[in-house]
Amino acid sequence: MKKISLFIKKYWITFLICVGFVFLYKYVSDNKMFNALMFPPIEDIWEAFVKDRDYAVLNLLYSLKLLIPSISVTLVIALGLGVLVGMNTRLREILHPIIYAFSCVPSILLSPFVVLLAPDFWWASVILIVYGTVWSTLFATITGIQTIDKRYLDNAATLELHGAKKFFKVILPAASPSILSGFVNSLRSSFVMLVYAEMYGATYGLGFYVKRYSSLGIYKNMWGGFIFMVLVLVLVMQIFEKIKNRLLKWTID
Repeated sequence: MKKISLFIKKYWITFLICVGFVFLYKYVSDNKMFNALMFPPIEDIWEAFVKDRDYAVLNLLYSLKLLIPSISVTLVIALGLGVLVGMNTRLREILHPIIYAFSCVPSILLSPFVVLLAPDFWWASVILIVYGTVWSTLFATITGIQTIDKRYLDNAATLELHGAKKFFKVILPAASPSILSGFVNSLRSSFVMLVYAEMYGATYGLGFYVKRYSSLGIYKNMWGGFIFMVLVLVLVMQIFEKIKNRLLKWTID
């Protein structure tokens, strides 16, 4: 009960704002202030949301099948390259300007080339998601390693820790706050790229789900898909925020 009361005390204003948005939409739709087709009544949206739930879950599973490998590849590239560049001053001087230049190029601009060169659309989507999301974790890894307290490295040298032991026992824990923060930012970007990739070529997925009903002009289902997608994104981000906070607490302790 104490946790519930604290949760209500913390978020009651947030809840009222969300309720206010719902009533604002209802007022707009009921009074047909805008296109009545694009802004159907809340009752119709809820009905479409409930009836289409199985199809929505199917599209969610297809999105996860694309997102999980993409995030895995992103972590491998970001951690591998980030550690090398972060620990080697000369390598950092050479590669950092090149990495920065590539990070400034929006992945959406590369999509025509990637779609043409990739073996299929699935690989094209993975490449675009990885390219669009790797930079936050990569730069966070480089910064985290650069800013490691010198005392940790001196202690590691005193204990004669080298190679993998030094990396997993000293470098990774010390740099993890920065890396985790960058990864959470990358995760947000990955959803943006995921939806973009699925809206223009996929046959399943959250982006395809919303785009399909938008193209067909069935806006009550489009709104239902949009709400479902937002709920999924908020839930996933909250889970990773909890994991990040627990890992940060563990590294500090």
